[in-house]
Amino acid sequence: MKSLAHARTLLTVTTLVAVLGSLSACDNMSRRDRDTAIGAGVGGAAGAVIGGSALSTVGGAAVGGIIGNQVGK
Repeated sequence: MKSLAHARTLLTVTTLVAVLGSLSACDNMSRRDRDTAIGAGVGGAAGAVIGGSALSTVGGAAVGGIIGNQVGK
């Protein structure tokens, strides 16, 4: 059981590092594009933590991207 919890923690940390690293690539994006990318990253990480499956990660990223796109209006 501890190895599963360790793997989930490692996946979460890796995802957050990837999201934070990709934020530096948002330098020449518009505000709306940047908000969409950030929303997708946060939604994907949240979906992975909450659901623990690839489908929940993709679903979270899709919902987060839509929310991020609309927040920047």
